Amino acid sequence: MNLSILDFDPPKKPKRNKYALACCFLACMTSILLGYDIGVMSGAIIYIQRDLKINDGEKAVVMGILSLYCLIGAAIAARTSDWVGRRYTIVIAGAVFFAGALLMGLATNFAFLMVGRFVAGIGVGYALMIAPVYTAEVAPASCRGFLTSFPEVFINIGILLGYVSNYAFSKLPLNLGWRLMLGIAAVPSALLAVSIIFMPESPRWLVLQGRLGEAKKVLDKTSDSLEESKLRLSEIKSAVGIPEHCTDDVVSLPKEHHQNSVWTDLILRPTPSVGHALLCGVGIHFFQQASGIDTVVLYSPTIFEKAGIKNDNEILLATIAVGSIKLMCVFVATFLLDKIGRRKLLLSSVAGSVVSLVSLAFGLTIVGKADHKVEWAVALCVLSLVSYVMWFAIGMGPITWVYSSEIFPLRLRAQGCSMGIASNRVTSAVIAMTFISLSDAISIGGAFFLYAAFAAVGWVFFYTLYPETQGRTLEEMEGIFGTFFKWRSTMRALEEKKKREGLIGNSTYVGS
Repeated sequence: MNLSILDFDPPKKPKRNKYALACCFLACMTSILLGYDIGVMSGAIIYIQRDLKINDGEKAVVMGILSLYCLIGAAIAARTSDWVGRRYTIVIAGAVFFAGALLMGLATNFAFLMVGRFVAGIGVGYALMIAPVYTAEVAPASCRGFLTSFPEVFINIGILLGYVSNYAFSKLPLNLGWRLMLGIAAVPSALLAVSIIFMPESPRWLVLQGRLGEAKKVLDKTSDSLEESKLRLSEIKSAVGIPEHCTDDVVSLPKEHHQNSVWTDLILRPTPSVGHALLCGVGIHFFQQASGIDTVVLYSPTIFEKAGIKNDNEILLATIAVGSIKLMCVFVATFLLDKIGRRKLLLSSVAGSVVSLVSLAFGLTIVGKADHKVEWAVALCVLSLVSYVMWFAIGMGPITWVYSSEIFPLRLRAQGCSMGIASNRVTSAVIAMTFISLSDAISIGGAFFLYAAFAAVGWVFFYTLYPETQGRTLEEMEGIFGTFFKWRSTMRALEEKKKREGLIGNSTYVGS
């Protein structure tokens, strides 16, 4: 046998699958809905309060209540996604938010506005739950971190668009400007609902329905190679309980078992693996919001005002700058996730966030106690806020969605993700609706010291409980989780097992 030097070169890294990229791109665009609402409300509330004459208590409710309404949407979406599929659930998300945006834009009083917030919240809950699930199930393992970070990318695009909308419509008459800020969100939501119809269904959902032929076609298009497609199909069939030798295009599966026992398996009687995954999935969403990120986004005009910036135009421009920096850092994170790994990026991000929050709290405390403008403290506040946004965006922001969407077993994935979303939105609502009263009680600086403490506890939680999931197939996750604080020894045992199997496979090949 004649061998050349090329025979000993390492295999070339496969190019990113453009079809999978396009599918995930479209699905995650629904996350713009949440981002836009958060961003636009931060500025629109200034004009809503003036026009509708609402008090500070009603202002806090308007700012934070959408997160609670999201819970209803996320809970319904978990069942809907198993019933009609992941793809059509995304269509529903766009359609419901379309109606909510119109209602908010046409609101004539506080009660009318709250009806619009309720409907929009349902749509956002749908989008938050289903976009990461669909993306994780379509993406090949080689770039799953990159693709499943897309929801955070589009949330931040939405936030930035909301900030820009605030500035663009702020010059209009008072009773018209804020209504356009809120109502114009109906346009992209309608376009999204239409475009998503042309996407393929999730291959894992198709297998759950027994539609193996369709699942194979989707996997062939979304995998890096035909070999990977066959492996992914084999692993999904194994997870669902379909025999390996079954090659029928359509098979019959007992659906009632899946529907009736999924919540029991997830909450009431979880296996150690599922219990560990649930703790991690719910925990990462809780600490993401407990660190105060939605406060920074929703109340950034208030924070800048407290820091010493008084002009409305300057405040709105400063929020646009913060939104732009946050978006750029999220883009950086998407390219690092599959290179550095989830765990290192997450721990670095949270550590940086803790330092930035402490610095911001210190600066706000100095400004609040001074009887004159302290220039260095104002500069410290601005730099610390920007630093916090950067550290959050480069890790904690996107990794939350990546991690929670890839750690649950197939049959529990939609419901597991909905539990994570519930944790996320409840925490966000509590943080957003208590910020004003908390600032009055312990000062705005004290509030951020509290958020820094939550972030510090989160760092310890992540360090002790979170294994690295980079490069693992979704079906491998169950073997990684289950030993809680002893996950490191489990990982070493799995790696040794893979090495032994690899050696056996190589020796078999050489002998043949």
